[in-house]
Amino acid sequence: MLSNADVLSLVLSRKQGHSLPQPFYTDPDVYQADLRHIWYKDWLMAATVAEFPKTGSFITLQIGAAAIILVRGADGVLRGFHNSCRHRGSRVCAADKGVSPKLVCPYHQWTYELDGRLLWAREMGDDFDPTQHGLKPVHVAQAAGLVFVCLAEAAPDFAPLAHEAARYAGPHGMADCKVAFQSTIVEKANWKLVLENNRECYHCSGSHPSLCRTFSDDPDLVGADDSLSSPQGAAHVARCEAAGLPSKYTITPTEQWRFVRIPFMGDAVSYTMDGKAAVSKRIGSIPFDNAGTCLFFHYPNTWNHFLSDHALVFRVMPISTTETQVTTTWLVHKDAQEGVDYDLNRLTEVWLHTNDEDRRIVEENQIGINSPGYTPGPYSPRQESGVIQFVDWYARALQSRLTGRGLMAAE
Repeated sequence: MLSNADVLSLVLSRKQGHSLPQPFYTDPDVYQADLRHIWYKDWLMAATVAEFPKTGSFITLQIGAAAIILVRGADGVLRGFHNSCRHRGSRVCAADKGVSPKLVCPYHQWTYELDGRLLWAREMGDDFDPTQHGLKPVHVAQAAGLVFVCLAEAAPDFAPLAHEAARYAGPHGMADCKVAFQSTIVEKANWKLVLENNRECYHCSGSHPSLCRTFSDDPDLVGADDSLSSPQGAAHVARCEAAGLPSKYTITPTEQWRFVRIPFMGDAVSYTMDGKAAVSKRIGSIPFDNAGTCLFFHYPNTWNHFLSDHALVFRVMPISTTETQVTTTWLVHKDAQEGVDYDLNRLTEVWLHTNDEDRRIVEENQIGINSPGYTPGPYSPRQESGVIQFVDWYARALQSRLTGRGLMAAE
């Protein structure tokens, strides 16, 4: 069994600019260290506000060993709780999502208000105080229609992210959108391989024929550098900024999250097979169809594309050392009608294809890394700068927390 000191030694042994040593992708003890020091301490993108349209709307999440409920209260507030009854610990909600007027544990029917208060527990004795047995809360925060949770006792400062999300993603009006479709797949690979694959388009031209009809694989647009190094990117940023859309590449000092707005290829305005709009109603206050895509990532578990006609929200959750859940949510204008304002197949086909292609890529990546012949290989500084950025962030975060320096500043 690897100790914290062993994991720290692995972090310190990695070669800069190279993929990680094998145990980072295969060892259960490293996976547990990831959970303890990353997933249980950072803000995680959990859902979209659109998934809670009414009082009692709830979803459940599994973050490592932590079972979580997110629910909209009668006062309209979104709250998060550990999905563990205060009686004998049974899960209160087993469903992935739903609507309920109260939260009722199915084991012995302990009943909780939507704000977590215990309302009813049968025959618990005269000295039983229900006010001491409410559901245990978790931190919840919102940023431009996205819902984040944090399992840490003291959550990192969320204000910087909320501020930039309001500027960059706010114009897309996601709080006033609805869910058109949601898909969940399981990729048989370590969660870091899923993130690494997302952070480069080195593989795109050979793997994503549908996506590459509209999405540029120019590394100056999609890597770790300012998009202004691309003439097309610079022109697009200037045009969008002139129209009041914040678009320039901005990244937090720790490099945990980033926003940038980039153009589609040619005359394309959306992720469709013909490049035309997938939804006839624009979202938010976007002033024109060809606003490109506003890219947002937040490590360790989300990347996003905010367009003029819809938004794509991706959530990554670790299941095991070599299994990762990826959920994709398509958001459209709340008044858009399927069959009138959009065709569901046309809206979703590009990214359904792309997600399945990425699943196969990372699963093959995992199989190869499992081999005794694997040794860390060099990243392309130009094509894989985004992967280098992610891996460096991960190593810094893990090292910081393993050495007891706590949460990184400005996360």
